[in-house]
Amino acid sequence: MPYIERGGAKIFYASEGKGPPVLLSHGFSATSAMWTGQIEAFRSHYQIITWDMLGHGQSDSPDNPALYTPEGAVVDMAAILDACGAASAVIGGHSLGGFMSLAFHKKYPQRVRAIMLFNTGPGYKSDDARGQWNAMAEKQARAFATKGLAAVGHSEEMQMGKHRSALGLEHGSRGMLAQRDAQVIDALPHIGAPTLVLVGEKDRGYLAAADYMTGKIPDSRKVIIADAGHAANIHQPAAFNAAIGEFLNSLD
Repeated sequence: MPYIERGGAKIFYASEGKGPPVLLSHGFSATSAMWTGQIEAFRSHYQIITWDMLGHGQSDSPDNPALYTPEGAVVDMAAILDACGAASAVIGGHSLGGFMSLAFHKKYPQRVRAIMLFNTGPGYKSDDARGQWNAMAEKQARAFATKGLAAVGHSEEMQMGKHRSALGLEHGSRGMLAQRDAQVIDALPHIGAPTLVLVGEKDRGYLAAADYMTGKIPDSRKVIIADAGHAANIHQPAAFNAAIGEFLNSLD
């Protein structure tokens, strides 16, 4: 299995298909297994690159909290593109993976052909709202510390993959899921890449975020997937893939 390495830890990735590269990042406590349906649908025309964030899936879970940061994840994404021979790519992500995709564009805009944001949010401008989110992340970290992998959520994308250790998810809750500033949300108006903002109509916690991002990102379009929740690609795979396909075709 292919890996990159950072700080002595191995980060798993996979590449399937040939064509323009598309890098897909999973959500928190999910794994690259959540993209099985998209790999099958698009590998005949695209190079679909998936990976497991540090502490997730087949990647290592080192006992060094300093390795678990959004900045580290962005560096991992760039290294994976390098390993796959991709100078640039369509960067897409679900939930936390979408936030990491926005962070990637902020650091490496020249490497982003387009962005796809699935059931995700851009962070917070308000210290109070950020504090509430971080309290949730800390609660999640404590659950992993006390309950182990039994604390993994029941959303479908989370249940599709397997994790090696709860330690990485505990560290990831505090270091990757938690928010520290407003740099990513403040950068939305400066995104020049075409952007797809997709959300399930039942994912009520992210509907407002989808509206906000569409309003702030200049070249963006919003798609609402009917009868879908947070795991829109699993709840309604045909509609989800059709929306992605239409967006990717518009880039040619």
